[in-house]
Amino acid sequence: MKIAVAMSGGVDSSTAAAILIEEGHEVIGLTMHLWDSLPDAPGEAGSRPAPGHVAEARRVAEQLGIPHWVIPLQELFASEIVGYFVDEYLRGRTPNPCVLCNRRIKFGALLKKAGELGASALATGHYARIQWEPSVSRFKLRRGRDRRKDQSYFLFLLGQEQMGKILLPLGDKAKDEVREQAFRLNLPAARKAESQEICFIPDNDYRKFVETRKGEGIAKAGKIVNAQGQVLGRHEGIYAYTVGQRRGLGIAAPHPLYVLALDAGKNTVIAGRNEELFTAGLTVRAVNWVSIPPPEGKIEADVQIRYRHPGAPGTLVPLQGGRVRVELKIPQRAVTPGQAAVFYRGDEVLGGGWIE
Repeated sequence: MKIAVAMSGGVDSSTAAAILIEEGHEVIGLTMHLWDSLPDAPGEAGSRPAPGHVAEARRVAEQLGIPHWVIPLQELFASEIVGYFVDEYLRGRTPNPCVLCNRRIKFGALLKKAGELGASALATGHYARIQWEPSVSRFKLRRGRDRRKDQSYFLFLLGQEQMGKILLPLGDKAKDEVREQAFRLNLPAARKAESQEICFIPDNDYRKFVETRKGEGIAKAGKIVNAQGQVLGRHEGIYAYTVGQRRGLGIAAPHPLYVLALDAGKNTVIAGRNEELFTAGLTVRAVNWVSIPPPEGKIEADVQIRYRHPGAPGTLVPLQGGRVRVELKIPQRAVTPGQAAVFYRGDEVLGGGWIE
């Protein structure tokens, strides 16, 4: 097969490309050019140099002896991902840009470009598995074998047509195996440390980024109250807070206080004790059933409410309008609007959506 590999210059995508070459496929490398030209402020063109991962990916492609293209997607990324990211914080929600980027950019625009270049599939370095299940004539999305590195949580928005054109060569491998193979092949990325940051916020300062994009005028002061509505203090902008946050409240209290909820309509932060952060239910919107058809009634599943969350057993109750009510058997801490809730049965991803 002719296979395009989404190459970031990191050890995972580099090793994925090497594996496919060893299997005898014709491989081409595609690197997304996403964020260096994002405006530094509204109406102001950015002037940062091209990100280092472009040069790193090109170097890997040269070593592997494969063609390499840089795909400019800055404008689409700015409108579809960065715009969403900023707006969610201003709505008092905590966004998950990687999930949306996978759906609209990597397995949307980049997958389309791979097809235009004659590739029959797009491969990535994700630790997850896609398997065809002939008994139900569907592709199934499953966790990666390395549970510590599993990234299926970020892929729940995939559709059946997309999954038929995606290859995940690392899904059955452990991270240690991948790094060992990278060393064996003498890949430049073998010693490269992993990044835990969002790609367009390298300093991890979300508040500063939101202010830069929207202007400091968005910092509207408001009240911090408890669950009974009593005023505890003041805040300088609701976008600077997220559910479960403890630091930065600036309130003297006899016990630790945490952000319980955000009311963007009233420009209010609700704070309280740690035990008030636990809830036994949530509503999920825009649910995508990735491995199964939409269920007609209640089903049991493990519910993962954030990437590093271990999952909790619950009952899924389908509602109208693509929504699901989740009834958790054990209350969970800091269920956060804007984050993804993903439903699992064993290692199979049933589906997922956005926490309301």
